[in-house]
Amino acid sequence: MLLHKPTFESITPDFGNSFTYQRFDEHHINDNSLWHYHPEIELVYVNGGTGRRQVGSNLSYYTWGTLILVGSNLPHCGFTDELTGNKSETVIHMKADYLGDTFFNLPEMASIKRLLQVAQRGIVFSGETKKRVGAMMEEMEDQSDFNRLITQITVLNELATTKEFRILNADGFSLLSDVKDNNRINEVFNYVKTHFKEEIPLEEMANITNLTIPSFCRYFKKITHKTFTQFVNEYRLVHASRLLAEQPMSITQVCYESGFNNFSHFNKKFKAFTGQNPSEYRKELKTVLE
Repeated sequence: MLLHKPTFESITPDFGNSFTYQRFDEHHINDNSLWHYHPEIELVYVNGGTGRRQVGSNLSYYTWGTLILVGSNLPHCGFTDELTGNKSETVIHMKADYLGDTFFNLPEMASIKRLLQVAQRGIVFSGETKKRVGAMMEEMEDQSDFNRLITQITVLNELATTKEFRILNADGFSLLSDVKDNNRINEVFNYVKTHFKEEIPLEEMANITNLTIPSFCRYFKKITHKTFTQFVNEYRLVHASRLLAEQPMSITQVCYESGFNNFSHFNKKFKAFTGQNPSEYRKELKTVLE
Protein backbone atom coordinates (compact mmCIF):
# COMPACT_ATOMS: atom_id res chain seq x y z
CA MET A 1 0.00 0.00 0.00
CA LEU A 2 1.40 3.37 -1.00
CA LEU A 3 1.30 6.28 1.40
CA HIS A 4 0.03 9.29 -0.54
CA LYS A 5 -1.13 12.57 0.98
CA PRO A 6 -3.78 11.76 3.60
CA THR A 7 -7.30 11.47 2.26
CA PHE A 8 -10.03 13.43 4.01
CA GLU A 9 -12.65 11.04 5.37
CA SER A 10 -16.20 12.26 5.88
CA ILE A 11 -17.92 10.61 8.86
CA THR A 12 -21.61 11.11 9.64
CA PRO A 13 -23.37 9.51 12.63
CA ASP A 14 -26.61 7.67 12.01
CA PHE A 15 -29.78 9.70 12.54
CA GLY A 16 -30.46 10.10 16.26
CA ASN A 17 -26.86 9.48 17.33
CA SER A 18 -24.14 11.92 18.43
CA PHE A 19 -21.22 9.61 17.54
CA THR A 20 -20.58 6.63 15.29
CA TYR A 21 -20.04 3.06 16.47
CA GLN A 22 -18.83 0.32 14.13
CA ARG A 23 -17.94 -3.31 14.75
CA PHE A 24 -15.93 -5.29 12.19
CA ASP A 25 -15.21 -9.02 12.01
CA GLU A 26 -14.49 -11.69 9.40
CA HIS A 27 -17.95 -11.20 7.93
CA HIS A 28 -17.78 -7.39 7.98
CA ILE A 29 -14.23 -6.32 7.14
CA ASN A 30 -12.89 -2.81 7.70
CA ASP A 31 -11.39 -1.92 4.31
CA ASN A 32 -10.32 1.61 5.26
CA SER A 33 -6.57 0.96 5.29
CA LEU A 34 -5.57 4.17 3.48
CA TRP A 35 -3.59 7.05 4.94
CA HIS A 36 -6.36 9.45 5.99
CA TYR A 37 -7.54 12.04 8.47
CA HIS A 38 -10.81 13.46 9.77
CA PRO A 39 -11.92 16.07 12.30
CA GLU A 40 -13.50 13.36 14.46
CA ILE A 41 -11.56 11.80 17.34
CA GLU A 42 -11.15 8.07 16.72
CA LEU A 43 -11.01 5.30 19.34
CA VAL A 44 -10.10 1.83 18.04
CA TYR A 45 -9.94 -1.53 19.79
CA VAL A 46 -8.42 -4.41 17.80
CA ASN A 47 -9.22 -7.70 19.51
CA GLY A 48 -6.24 -9.99 18.97
CA GLY A 49 -3.95 -10.21 15.99
CA THR A 50 -0.74 -8.48 15.06
CA GLY A 51 -0.22 -5.47 12.83
CA ARG A 52 1.35 -2.11 12.16
CA ARG A 53 0.39 1.28 13.55
CA GLN A 54 1.24 4.49 11.75
CA VAL A 55 -0.11 7.59 13.47
CA GLY A 56 1.42 10.88 12.42
CA SER A 57 5.17 10.30 12.27
CA ASN A 58 5.06 7.39 14.73
CA LEU A 59 5.57 3.82 13.49
CA SER A 60 5.06 0.83 15.76
CA TYR A 61 4.10 -2.83 15.66
CA TYR A 62 1.47 -4.35 17.92
CA THR A 63 0.86 -7.92 19.07
CA TRP A 64 -2.25 -9.40 20.74
CA GLY A 65 -4.39 -6.49 19.63
CA THR A 66 -4.28 -2.77 20.34
CA LEU A 67 -6.32 0.04 21.89
CA ILE A 68 -5.55 3.43 20.41
CA LEU A 69 -6.96 6.98 20.54
CA VAL A 70 -6.31 9.24 17.54
CA GLY A 71 -6.97 12.97 17.84
CA SER A 72 -8.76 15.29 15.48
CA ASN A 73 -7.08 15.70 12.06
CA LEU A 74 -4.14 13.49 13.03
CA PRO A 75 -3.30 11.45 9.89
CA HIS A 76 -3.12 7.69 10.30
CA CYS A 77 -3.45 4.41 8.44
CA GLY A 78 -6.01 1.72 9.17
CA PHE A 79 -4.84 -0.71 11.82
CA THR A 80 -6.08 -4.01 10.36
CA ASP A 81 -6.02 -5.83 7.04
CA GLU A 82 -6.50 -9.35 5.72
CA LEU A 83 -3.17 -10.41 7.29
CA THR A 84 -3.71 -9.02 10.79
CA GLY A 85 -5.45 -12.13 12.12
CA ASN A 86 -7.61 -10.23 14.62
CA LYS A 87 -10.95 -11.54 15.91
CA SER A 88 -12.74 -8.22 15.57
CA GLU A 89 -12.27 -4.45 15.46
CA THR A 90 -14.41 -1.84 17.22
CA VAL A 91 -14.23 1.77 16.03
CA ILE A 92 -15.81 4.86 17.61
CA HIS A 93 -15.75 8.30 16.00
CA MET A 94 -16.77 11.45 17.88
CA LYS A 95 -16.49 15.16 17.20
CA ALA A 96 -14.71 17.20 19.87
CA ASP A 97 -17.99 18.97 20.65
CA TYR A 98 -20.32 15.99 20.14
CA LEU A 99 -21.86 16.56 23.59
CA GLY A 100 -22.20 20.32 23.11
CA ASP A 101 -19.89 23.30 23.26
CA THR A 102 -19.61 23.44 27.04
CA PHE A 103 -20.02 19.84 28.28
CA PHE A 104 -16.30 19.14 28.58
CA ASN A 105 -15.81 22.43 30.43
CA LEU A 106 -17.71 20.99 33.40
CA PRO A 107 -15.33 20.37 36.35
CA GLU A 108 -16.27 16.67 36.36
CA MET A 109 -15.05 16.38 32.78
CA ALA A 110 -11.62 17.97 33.33
CA SER A 111 -9.66 14.70 33.05
CA ILE A 112 -11.49 13.66 29.87
CA LYS A 113 -10.91 17.10 28.38
CA ARG A 114 -7.17 16.70 28.99
CA LEU A 115 -7.28 13.22 27.46
CA LEU A 116 -8.83 14.51 24.24
CA GLN A 117 -6.22 17.27 24.06
CA VAL A 118 -3.34 14.79 24.45
CA ALA A 119 -5.01 12.59 21.81
CA GLN A 120 -3.82 15.16 19.25
CA ARG A 121 -0.50 13.29 19.49
CA GLY A 122 -2.03 9.79 19.43
CA ILE A 123 -2.23 7.52 22.50
CA VAL A 124 -1.88 3.74 22.74
CA PHE A 125 -3.12 1.91 25.85
CA SER A 126 -1.85 -1.37 27.26
CA GLY A 127 -2.19 -3.94 30.03
CA GLU A 128 -5.44 -4.40 31.94
CA THR A 129 -6.74 -1.10 30.56
CA LYS A 130 -6.66 -2.49 27.03
CA LYS A 131 -8.53 -5.64 28.06
CA ARG A 132 -11.10 -3.91 30.29
CA VAL A 133 -11.88 -0.98 27.99
CA GLY A 134 -11.84 -3.21 24.91
CA ALA A 135 -14.49 -5.45 26.47
CA MET A 136 -16.60 -2.41 27.36
CA MET A 137 -16.41 -1.15 23.79
CA GLU A 138 -17.49 -4.52 22.42
CA GLU A 139 -20.46 -4.67 24.81
CA MET A 140 -21.73 -1.38 23.38
CA GLU A 141 -22.84 -3.21 20.24
CA ASP A 142 -25.91 -4.65 21.97
CA GLN A 143 -26.78 -1.62 24.11
CA SER A 144 -29.54 0.92 23.60
CA ASP A 145 -28.54 4.35 22.26
CA PHE A 146 -28.76 5.89 25.73
CA ASN A 147 -26.74 3.15 27.47
CA ARG A 148 -24.23 3.21 24.65
CA LEU A 149 -23.64 6.92 25.26
CA ILE A 150 -23.21 6.34 29.02
CA THR A 151 -20.73 3.53 28.35
CA GLN A 152 -18.85 5.66 25.86
CA ILE A 153 -18.35 8.43 28.44
CA THR A 154 -17.31 5.81 31.01
CA VAL A 155 -14.76 4.46 28.53
CA LEU A 156 -13.26 7.93 28.10
CA ASN A 157 -13.06 8.34 31.87
CA GLU A 158 -11.27 4.98 32.18
CA LEU A 159 -8.74 6.10 29.58
CA ALA A 160 -8.35 9.51 31.22
CA THR A 161 -7.44 8.03 34.60
CA THR A 162 -5.19 5.09 33.65
CA LYS A 163 -1.40 5.08 33.77
CA GLU A 164 -1.15 2.29 31.19
CA PHE A 165 -0.59 4.45 28.12
CA ARG A 166 2.08 5.75 25.76
CA ILE A 167 1.96 8.97 23.71
CA LEU A 168 2.94 8.31 20.11
CA ASN A 169 4.06 11.68 18.71
CA ALA A 170 6.12 14.55 20.03
CA ASP A 171 4.23 17.63 21.12
CA GLY A 172 3.36 19.81 18.17
CA PHE A 173 2.89 17.15 15.47
CA SER A 174 -0.41 17.52 13.65
CA LEU A 175 -1.78 17.69 10.14
CA LEU A 176 -0.23 20.76 8.57
CA SER A 177 -2.56 23.59 7.64
CA ASP A 178 -0.32 24.68 4.78
CA VAL A 179 -1.31 22.60 1.75
CA LYS A 180 2.16 22.84 0.20
CA ASP A 181 3.84 21.60 3.40
CA ASN A 182 1.23 18.89 3.84
CA ASN A 183 1.92 17.57 0.35
CA ARG A 184 5.66 17.73 0.98
CA ILE A 185 5.70 15.65 4.14
CA ASN A 186 3.38 13.06 2.68
CA GLU A 187 5.52 12.74 -0.44
CA VAL A 188 8.36 11.90 1.95
CA PHE A 189 6.26 9.34 3.87
CA ASN A 190 5.12 7.82 0.58
CA TYR A 191 8.68 7.46 -0.69
CA VAL A 192 9.92 5.86 2.53
CA LYS A 193 7.07 3.36 2.57
CA THR A 194 7.91 2.29 -0.97
CA HIS A 195 11.71 2.33 -0.78
CA PHE A 196 12.63 1.60 2.85
CA LYS A 197 14.48 -1.61 1.86
CA GLU A 198 16.84 0.45 -0.27
CA GLU A 199 19.40 3.10 0.58
CA ILE A 200 17.58 6.45 0.59
CA PRO A 201 20.00 9.31 -0.09
CA LEU A 202 19.21 12.73 1.31
CA GLU A 203 19.76 14.14 -2.18
CA GLU A 204 16.69 12.21 -3.36
CA MET A 205 14.52 13.57 -0.57
CA ALA A 206 15.78 17.10 -1.18
CA ASN A 207 14.81 16.75 -4.85
CA ILE A 208 11.36 15.42 -3.99
CA THR A 209 10.65 18.32 -1.64
CA ASN A 210 12.36 20.98 -3.78
CA LEU A 211 14.66 21.91 -0.91
CA THR A 212 18.39 21.91 -0.34
CA ILE A 213 19.72 19.04 1.80
CA PRO A 214 20.25 21.23 4.90
CA SER A 215 16.79 22.81 4.43
CA PHE A 216 15.17 19.39 4.07
CA CYS A 217 16.84 18.12 7.25
CA ARG A 218 15.67 21.16 9.21
CA TYR A 219 12.17 20.92 7.71
CA PHE A 220 11.79 17.21 8.49
CA LYS A 221 13.05 17.62 12.07
CA LYS A 222 10.70 20.56 12.66
CA ILE A 223 7.66 18.63 11.43
CA THR A 224 8.30 15.18 12.93
CA HIS A 225 10.68 15.97 15.81
CA LYS A 226 12.92 13.21 14.40
CA THR A 227 15.84 13.16 12.01
CA PHE A 228 15.14 11.60 8.63
CA THR A 229 17.59 8.78 9.37
CA GLN A 230 15.82 8.03 12.65
CA PHE A 231 12.44 7.91 10.89
CA VAL A 232 13.69 5.53 8.18
CA ASN A 233 15.35 3.27 10.74
CA GLU A 234 12.15 3.14 12.78
CA TYR A 235 10.19 2.16 9.70
CA ARG A 236 12.67 -0.64 9.00
CA LEU A 237 12.58 -1.82 12.62
CA VAL A 238 8.79 -1.99 12.64
CA HIS A 239 8.95 -4.07 9.48
CA ALA A 240 11.58 -6.31 11.10
CA SER A 241 9.33 -6.76 14.14
CA ARG A 242 6.56 -8.05 11.94
CA LEU A 243 8.86 -10.40 10.04
CA LEU A 244 10.22 -11.83 13.30
CA ALA A 245 6.70 -12.55 14.51
CA GLU A 246 5.15 -13.83 11.31
CA GLN A 247 7.72 -15.16 8.86
CA PRO A 248 9.90 -18.33 8.98
CA MET A 249 13.09 -16.38 8.34
CA SER A 250 16.44 -16.42 10.07
CA ILE A 251 17.31 -13.25 11.93
CA THR A 252 20.00 -12.55 9.34
CA GLN A 253 17.38 -12.70 6.59
CA VAL A 254 15.10 -10.40 8.58
CA CYS A 255 17.99 -7.92 8.86
CA TYR A 256 18.52 -7.66 5.12
CA GLU A 257 14.81 -7.89 4.22
CA SER A 258 14.22 -4.86 6.43
CA GLY A 259 16.72 -2.65 4.65
CA PHE A 260 19.72 -3.03 6.97
CA ASN A 261 23.03 -4.04 5.38
CA ASN A 262 24.99 -4.61 8.60
CA PHE A 263 23.91 -7.33 11.03
CA SER A 264 25.59 -5.93 14.16
CA HIS A 265 24.13 -2.48 13.41
CA PHE A 266 20.68 -4.07 13.02
CA ASN A 267 21.00 -5.87 16.38
CA LYS A 268 22.07 -2.68 18.13
CA LYS A 269 19.26 -0.59 16.65
CA PHE A 270 16.63 -3.27 17.28
CA LYS A 271 17.56 -3.56 20.96
CA ALA A 272 17.54 0.22 21.38
CA PHE A 273 14.09 0.36 19.73
CA THR A 274 12.40 -2.58 21.51
CA GLY A 275 14.53 -3.17 24.60
CA GLN A 276 15.37 -6.68 23.38
CA ASN A 277 17.63 -8.20 20.78
CA PRO A 278 15.84 -9.89 17.85
CA SER A 279 16.12 -13.42 19.23
CA GLU A 280 14.75 -12.36 22.63
CA TYR A 281 11.90 -10.52 20.92
CA ARG A 282 10.99 -13.57 18.85
CA LYS A 283 11.15 -15.86 21.88
CA GLU A 284 8.87 -13.62 23.91
CA LEU A 285 6.28 -13.71 21.15
CA LYS A 286 6.37 -17.52 21.50
CA THR A 287 6.69 -17.85 17.76
CA VAL A 288 8.46 -21.01 16.67
CA LEU A 289 10.29 -20.02 13.52
CA GLU A 290 13.35 -21.85 12.28
